[in-house]
Amino acid sequence: METKTYTSAVERAGVDEGLRSFMLKVYNYMAGGLVLTALSAYATVNTPLFNLFFNQSGLTGFGWLVFLAPLLLVFVFNSVVRRGTIGQVQAVFWGFSALMGASLAPVMLMYTASSMTRVFLITAGTFGAMSIYGYTTKRDLTGVGSFMIMGLWGVIIASIVNIFLKSPTMYYVLSYISVAIFVGLTAYDTQKIRSIYMVSDVEDTMTRKAVAGALELYLDFINLFLSLLRVMGNRR
Repeated sequence: METKTYTSAVERAGVDEGLRSFMLKVYNYMAGGLVLTALSAYATVNTPLFNLFFNQSGLTGFGWLVFLAPLLLVFVFNSVVRRGTIGQVQAVFWGFSALMGASLAPVMLMYTASSMTRVFLITAGTFGAMSIYGYTTKRDLTGVGSFMIMGLWGVIIASIVNIFLKSPTMYYVLSYISVAIFVGLTAYDTQKIRSIYMVSDVEDTMTRKAVAGALELYLDFINLFLSLLRVMGNRR
């Protein structure tokens, strides 16, 4: 009996160590993506690249292409994860992060640097707390995640409607709802990523899962940041 108990404890320790290593890889990819996004946004605003994306009328044709490119890459990403090489999976992730930075350049022009820094720190703290909760909680967050995803679709539809209504009240209400949605999705996605870890995964599969998980958490972070910025940011 003691031998079996000892063996089980060793196996659990091995699983825990492997899981921690897997999650660390997920967070490292996500952090790298965020850094690349920030550098890309800064370069777009503060170098001659700006003239490629914007003119006096707003976005150029090339600017619109870059603006829509991250959305297109999200749709092709799952296919690349399943069928592409590890190099291709990583290339799509880094390419997505860079293009996202370029598409977010107008945000840097709309808000003051100090308020963006403040909101980023708030976002990082909130994201970290909810991700830790998602990782450690024993509660099944599947129901919460499904509810948040439905709410996200509702926000997207309402936001499209508000493009025509131009209601400031609806704008702020949707921003507050978006904050709540991405706070919930951060915990849910972390738990989901934790659950897909398997000890039997080979390194190739592990890396694919890590990059896919990093993209999910990256999107949660970016959208939480933008939602909080709309609520708390100071415009220039």
